[in-house]
Amino acid sequence: MTKNWPDNQLPVIARFEVRYRNYLAPDGAITRPPPAFASDIGLLVSLYRAMVLVRAFDLKAVALQRTGRLGTYAVSLGQEAVAVGVASAMRDEDVLLPSYRDNAAMIWRGVKLEEILLFWGGDERGNHSSGPVHDFPCCVPVGSQAPHAAGVAYAFKLRREPRVAVCLFGDGATSKGDVFEAMNFAGVHKLPVVFVITNNQWAISVPLRLQTASETLAQKAIAAGFIGEQVDGNDAVAMHAAATEAIAAARDGRGPRLIEAVTYRLGDHTTADDAARYRPPEEVQARWKDEPIGRLRAYLVGRNAWDKAKEEQLVAECQTRIAAAVERYLATGPRAPETMFDHLYATLPPVYAAQRRDVEENH
Repeated sequence: MTKNWPDNQLPVIARFEVRYRNYLAPDGAITRPPPAFASDIGLLVSLYRAMVLVRAFDLKAVALQRTGRLGTYAVSLGQEAVAVGVASAMRDEDVLLPSYRDNAAMIWRGVKLEEILLFWGGDERGNHSSGPVHDFPCCVPVGSQAPHAAGVAYAFKLRREPRVAVCLFGDGATSKGDVFEAMNFAGVHKLPVVFVITNNQWAISVPLRLQTASETLAQKAIAAGFIGEQVDGNDAVAMHAAATEAIAAARDGRGPRLIEAVTYRLGDHTTADDAARYRPPEEVQARWKDEPIGRLRAYLVGRNAWDKAKEEQLVAECQTRIAAAVERYLATGPRAPETMFDHLYATLPPVYAAQRRDVEENH
């Protein structure tokens, strides 16, 4: 005999959970026992130096854009720990698929500062970078790198290569079908891919609350059949730990992982944006206390691993490196007009080949 269950007593057939990871408080204090690598001061200093460099580089890039020497540029102010934490957990043979705000990850993996400037200056030569040749260039169309990442990971699985695709995108990208289609495919085929959501609370002028009713973005992995974890994206230690574990799981054949890095975009969306038009200044000011660079610096200072002299030396080194990169960028001659055709097709169709010859002969 079939038992009739009242609607409020229907049996539970599944339960799910999302875990949250954090180790450093905004003042650098320890919130819970950190992973073993947190005692590796050399590694933490490297993470810190990388974040300081990209913040100074972003500042200079904005100055170049404001003076007409660079195109539209997206800064990573306030969310540097996400890209640095993730990239530092990758192996050289892994593949990075970054968004347009992930310069820190690209720099960690060897891309030169002047190459990034070339790209944002509208020069395709910027994508012929010094980073791993298999890494993808930064992706400007929102979320479209997620299917690419699934495809890369599928190739790794077919070839039985112990490599991982690591795909970074913003919270706004989770509102795109491309992202969930990629996650669904990755879950079905148990692909070696790690999706990282940089949840900086804003998709240009759209706040997170108007993008989704989900309590977390990490839980979106559950529907795709794999684990999603929420991480304090302003904690470089937590980001490196979460990325290390997720990448190791993917490499070991345990399928994809999703990391939601909760942070905050302290600057404008890009240099073409004025966030003050939709975001109250007091909100931004309140978020400065959580930013990642000061947090990691406080942790290092508390362990007598950093001081004022080292900070001043680092700032000087960053300025010297950035100035030299800017000089090389500005000294790069313009490309010939006909080269606009050179990155359209592997073999240029006759109609475009004729146009290319015409431009070359008449410019």
